Amino acid sequence: MLRVFVRAAESTEASSGHHNRNHVLPLTEDVAPLVGRAAGSSVMVRIRRSDALPVVVRTWQEEAAVLDALRGVLPHAPECLIRTPDFSLHSHVEGVPLSAICGNGKPVDTLLMKALAGLLARMTQVRRQALPPLPAFWPANHSDSQAFLKTLVRCADEQIRKPNWDEFGGLFKALGISDDALLRLAGDVPAMTRRPYSLLHADLHRDNLIVSYGGDPPLVCVDWELATYGDPLHDLATHLVRMRYPAHQWDEVIGAWEEAMRGFRPGAVKGLTKDLRHYVAFERAQSVYPDVMRAARSLRGASTQKRLDEATAEVRRALETAAGPLRLTDVPANDEIARALFRWLASRGDGGVGALHWVAKASTWVPDRRLSEHPDFPRSAVREALLAEGAAPAGRVFKGTAHLNSVVCVPGMPDPVVVRRKLPNVSRLEPSYLSEHAVLRAIQESRVLVAAPEVLALGVSHPNDAFSIHTYVGTRIDQPPAHPVHGLRPYEADGLVDQLCELTRVDETLVDTGARDVEFCEWLKEQLIGLVRDLPKESRQLARTLGLPDEWRLREILSRHRVSPRVPALLHGDLNPWNLVRREDHRALTIIDWEMALVGDPLYDLVRHMHLTPTRPEIRARMFRRWEEKLPRKYTRDWHKDWTVYRRIETIRSAYVDLVRLSTRAGLDAPNVRRAVDSYAETLAAATAALGLPAPRTTNPYLERALALARGRP
Repeated sequence: MLRVFVRAAESTEASSGHHNRNHVLPLTEDVAPLVGRAAGSSVMVRIRRSDALPVVVRTWQEEAAVLDALRGVLPHAPECLIRTPDFSLHSHVEGVPLSAICGNGKPVDTLLMKALAGLLARMTQVRRQALPPLPAFWPANHSDSQAFLKTLVRCADEQIRKPNWDEFGGLFKALGISDDALLRLAGDVPAMTRRPYSLLHADLHRDNLIVSYGGDPPLVCVDWELATYGDPLHDLATHLVRMRYPAHQWDEVIGAWEEAMRGFRPGAVKGLTKDLRHYVAFERAQSVYPDVMRAARSLRGASTQKRLDEATAEVRRALETAAGPLRLTDVPANDEIARALFRWLASRGDGGVGALHWVAKASTWVPDRRLSEHPDFPRSAVREALLAEGAAPAGRVFKGTAHLNSVVCVPGMPDPVVVRRKLPNVSRLEPSYLSEHAVLRAIQESRVLVAAPEVLALGVSHPNDAFSIHTYVGTRIDQPPAHPVHGLRPYEADGLVDQLCELTRVDETLVDTGARDVEFCEWLKEQLIGLVRDLPKESRQLARTLGLPDEWRLREILSRHRVSPRVPALLHGDLNPWNLVRREDHRALTIIDWEMALVGDPLYDLVRHMHLTPTRPEIRARMFRRWEEKLPRKYTRDWHKDWTVYRRIETIRSAYVDLVRLSTRAGLDAPNVRRAVDSYAETLAAATAALGLPAPRTTNPYLERALALARGRP
């Protein structure tokens, strides 16, 4: 008869919790004796949701055990009458949710707000011995606030991120959130004041607060499934954020909490002003995961443009909220978010007729006439690659400063491919001069021994989103590509030099017909001067404060440095370690990302690589020696006296480029950019020396600000 009662409950209107559907109905004559309540009295039937996403942190699995512990301290809290693996019956708290009379964003009446503070304070009176056992990994010292917050962050990673990463990881990577974002947050938790642990509700928002009809007590907390045991400041922080108080009421709420807590647990208010922000930051950081996943999931049942726009706005708000705590340097614009959501949805195709419409859109593309159909990769394969793109797991999605790359497998194709898209709204500090597909095609047509990706397709997909598809050059699809981030091994140095020598055999007129008419070094200096001239205003002011010259003074300084003319060749232009992929054959390295390719002095490519990559003196000597031996003199003449000119130019360029990245925080997610700005003090010192200017003052407050930005602290 209990099962019949529960089935009857399922047909009634329900409210939703994190993992339950809640139905309120009167007890029948048959069921009332089973729970010891009068027939006709209301109970709440809580039924487990099979489709619920794991989006919350749980300390205890049994809410009933927590409710039992509350009896002597909060007697009006719900009581668990019956529990089974699939459902439970709770006593019903008479009243209306606070959300029904005072919605999110509205200020809460002062008397109610003080009653709320009193509830949070009274929870500290629940004895630890009355609560269920804590997990084995819980901090042993029950006053260690730092350990508690670190435990919360790691629990969020284990219980929220990891279980959902297979389905949503690729989407999060496309949005700029890496798989170690929470672990980095845990590592950033500072020393905190010790406060005595207590029972925490941990989910006290307006839907979980019932305003009683009789007014005694005025408020009752319900839904204790996320209760935990730890620093009371955590409860205050989650309450502040999830209640969505208007900003002007935060100080009033904090003051009321402090006053109430002093009457019950004075030790809980120690370090309040200093430490509360850390818990608020955690709450905002972890909320990005459920908010993004719910927004994406909502598209599967209602795939309309209106719903896509709404989901895009929800994701944008979630990213902006989490940006500070998770150190997200570039929150994607709406069009980038919408495209990521669109590809995620279209790759699944299980959301009914609406989703099938998106699938049809996603597989429709317009070929770029500059590249003919590849004989081994027909248009049908392109459609399959586009459909698979949104389902690429996180380990196969790589977001750089200007591109999003997704590694996918195409049915019927022996090897994986890379769908490569330019990120919208990205302004490169160092511009591109040649089309990447044209450069790669020239390398292929020249049949030189250069290990580079092959372009398989070029086009535009919905919604007006340009893409290219390349062969995948990683050694194993189940592992990320390996890059020589700490410098080249001797055989890798040989392999790279050999490939740079092979580039001189590419007919450069296939990509740039006028390169031979330009004096490369003079052109390079003018590009640097133009970069300085066009610096953003804030960066220009900061450069001046740090002692870096303006465009006129820079032109005067650079005019002293000249090089001998050499025959031009095709250059990669950006041989940083992340554009070199280790391979397991005699070539040692594959060279990727040819977006900054240009035609010019071959010496420049080699010197720029040494500037961008940690290079030991013996490796540098080895590379120069091999390079000189393998190339005709028309490419190498006078390199001994000229290479330092290019090194000087690149050192100076880095001082300005990295300064812009520091002041705008643009591109800091890319590992090559992060490494560059982390060592900005050294870069600045080297640049001023190269310019022949006095060394910068390390006590300069602007430099300190720049270094703080480099470390991710605003």
